[in-house]
Amino acid sequence: MRIVDAQIHLWTKGHVVPPHRTTPYLLDEAIRDMDAAGVHGAILHPPGWDDVSHAQALDAVKAYPDRFAILGRIPPEDPARHGEVATWLSQPGVVGLRYAFLQPHMTTWPTDGTMDWLWPAAEKHGVPIALLCGAFLPVVDRIAARHPGLKLIVDHFGVARGNKDAAAFVTMPEVVKLARHPNVAVKVTGGPQYVTDGYPFRSLTPYYKAVYDAFGPRRMFWGTDITRMPCSWGACVSAFRDHQTWIPAADMEWVMGRGICEWLGCPRLLT
Repeated sequence: MRIVDAQIHLWTKGHVVPPHRTTPYLLDEAIRDMDAAGVHGAILHPPGWDDVSHAQALDAVKAYPDRFAILGRIPPEDPARHGEVATWLSQPGVVGLRYAFLQPHMTTWPTDGTMDWLWPAAEKHGVPIALLCGAFLPVVDRIAARHPGLKLIVDHFGVARGNKDAAAFVTMPEVVKLARHPNVAVKVTGGPQYVTDGYPFRSLTPYYKAVYDAFGPRRMFWGTDITRMPCSWGACVSAFRDHQTWIPAADMEWVMGRGICEWLGCPRLLT
């Protein structure tokens, strides 16, 4: 089984957003960590705190084209850059966009019109978009309905950020409702950081099951966001692969890599 992590960050500098580690995470270290954990590939999300992280991700794809793909970012608040969406996927290894809204001035963007230009443009040009959207899941519901040709990914289970255990996953009923849209998928990433029990993080099982039952294995994407995990990459892999034994083996292959590669159009990571 090829394992492809649905979300990791590489960076060289900047003011890191907690709870990520504060020191840079560079390509060579990521490759060593992936090899040690048996992770074959990963989807890079260049973090906004490092203004050269997109170039770093492009370098990673150039060095390891069979191991990385990129969900980058066009600044939605800059009209001069909106036209980039038309050629976004022509960059080597770039397979879509990702927005996290982590700075205070960004939190209203999904509702104040800042993002309105992007949904039809991305739909027109076949550009998938991942969203850290636990705070505005009803907005995602409306976007998915209005733009059925736009592939959307809900990041990190759609959790209520800043919380743990049941308080973090209070949004799960809203997430499950999104399954009615065939153009919506969910990353079950970052799980160990949202619960208080230790390895193998058994308290996550009900939330994995909720996503699996609603979206199925082809729209449920495993991953870590490794630089903020409370355990090693290998432990993240085994906690899911070896302890979520209720998932059939054929479906596990989809959840742990094949699904996101198919969704984003990067099957090269599976060979």
